[in-house]
Amino acid sequence: MTQSKFPPGWDEERVSKVLAHYEEQTEEEAVAEDEAAFEDQSQAVMEVPKELVPAVRELIAKHGNRGTSA
Repeated sequence: MTQSKFPPGWDEERVSKVLAHYEEQTEEEAVAEDEAAFEDQSQAVMEVPKELVPAVRELIAKHGNRGTSA
């Protein structure tokens, strides 16, 4: 058996809990969760070309490591 690699702060238990959350959600609950995310004024949703995703993730990670919020 191979060892899974998880991001910092994640482990098999946390992944299992997240999977269970989404697998047990009704369609209505999923829609409500999505709508709530779009209504959060502290966040933005945008489309970026796939080739830019690694650079955007890096910027987000650097921002998060500063300990500040936008």
